[in-house]
Amino acid sequence: MKVSVVILNFNGEDLLQQFLPSVVKHSHSEDVEVFVVDNCSTDDSLQILEQYPEVKLIALPENYGFAKGYNVALQQIDAKYVVLLNSDVEVSENWLQPMIELLETNEEIAACQPKILSFKDSCYFEYAGACGGFIDRYGYPFCRGRLSKTTEKDCGQYDNSIPVFWASGACFCIRLSDFKQCGGFDERFFAHMEEIDLCWRLQLLGKQLFCCPQSVVKHVGAATLQNNSRKLYLNFRNNLLMLYKNLPLRQMKRVFAMRWFLDYLAMFQFLLKGEMSNAKAVFRARKDFSAMRKEYGEVRAFVQKNALDKSIKTIYPHSILLETYLWRKKSFNDLKF
Repeated sequence: MKVSVVILNFNGEDLLQQFLPSVVKHSHSEDVEVFVVDNCSTDDSLQILEQYPEVKLIALPENYGFAKGYNVALQQIDAKYVVLLNSDVEVSENWLQPMIELLETNEEIAACQPKILSFKDSCYFEYAGACGGFIDRYGYPFCRGRLSKTTEKDCGQYDNSIPVFWASGACFCIRLSDFKQCGGFDERFFAHMEEIDLCWRLQLLGKQLFCCPQSVVKHVGAATLQNNSRKLYLNFRNNLLMLYKNLPLRQMKRVFAMRWFLDYLAMFQFLLKGEMSNAKAVFRARKDFSAMRKEYGEVRAFVQKNALDKSIKTIYPHSILLETYLWRKKSFNDLKF
């Protein structure tokens, strides 16, 4: 089988009812198969899947989260390419072909993503992916089409296919051999930042990531993890773990000194706004990162030892926080790489 579309599901019966039909309809080909990986749902997800005999089910014995759930599932799949697709994504005709053609033309491109528009208002890019992801020098993610909390209107300004730092986990098309060579997702992340970490490790091995805007999908976003403080905790903790694993030694001290200041500044701002649960989430993220840092020593050593290229051009050399909050930049095209 050439392409496997793999949807991870946990108690997402409503999402399956709404979005699985479009995936089945527009992924019908002898070279494409569709899987749903169920993270031990307790709702009626499995009953809904009985309506789709063409969809293959991988039922996991417990909720492994995003990272381990996909790792375990992809061990059971035999395909040249896999598309990891969120259960809250609507696809349309010819959504797969441009991405596969892009990967076929260049073996150095390990993965790509489509243009991701908001399902609620498809005139605008969607927050978590837009038209390709980047990070700044301190590890803060942003997108071509989304800076900070501001998403841009899609006017075709990003319809060119370019190298990006990370491809969105909402719709992540990757050569399965590259996924396995890189060791898959870091399962200790559970959820959030795992695709950015994977993309960083791929680039350290000399691979490239691309956005392929000729393919278009619509994403609801934030539909599978509603607890904001839990999400905030995972984002802060996993971002620090990602930096520790992948940063060259010459940058570590400066970056972590700045992150200590910026993280506690964020915690103080949450306190001023009376958002105690969010302030505690940031504090706990830093505390747990410090505890986990020792066990990541061997992981970091392995990543750095095997890195072929540590000068990654898709990392923005300035602070995206200064660019957006101080200099008031609203558009990706305003940035100077």
